[in-house]
Amino acid sequence: MKQRSLISAAAAMVVLGAAATQAQEASAPGLEISGGFFRAAPMAGGNGAGFVTIHSTGPADVLLAFSTPACERPELHTHLNEDGIMKMRQVPSIEVPAGGNAVLQPGGLHLMCIGLTAKLAMGDLVPVTLEFQNAGKVEVNLPVKGPGAMN
Repeated sequence: MKQRSLISAAAAMVVLGAAATQAQEASAPGLEISGGFFRAAPMAGGNGAGFVTIHSTGPADVLLAFSTPACERPELHTHLNEDGIMKMRQVPSIEVPAGGNAVLQPGGLHLMCIGLTAKLAMGDLVPVTLEFQNAGKVEVNLPVKGPGAMN
């Protein structure tokens, strides 16, 4: 039964076609989501990272969580320099300032996928639901780029 669920989740997260190479955009009251992507990850069971820019067109908001069929445990993360060593740490939320941006990017804040349900291959689209304090749930499909992609 678990294998069938994993196969269904993997099938649900892959949307092939010409649009897969382009960053997808989404919006909600007061927010615009753009420039998002995941880095390719070669195997199921491993970890992956996703990135996106969230622009507030109104009051401040807070990204509380995200979900995706691409992984078993989605977490909001940041990178910290501790005694000259870069480490990832989970954060409880990400602030989106009024009229400003929250930029989730390599080496900084990001969407961490722990326990991938399938490999993330270049050209795939991964459905993600971002959950905000004020705007509620916002769905976006993020393309998968190369393993070292920076934007």
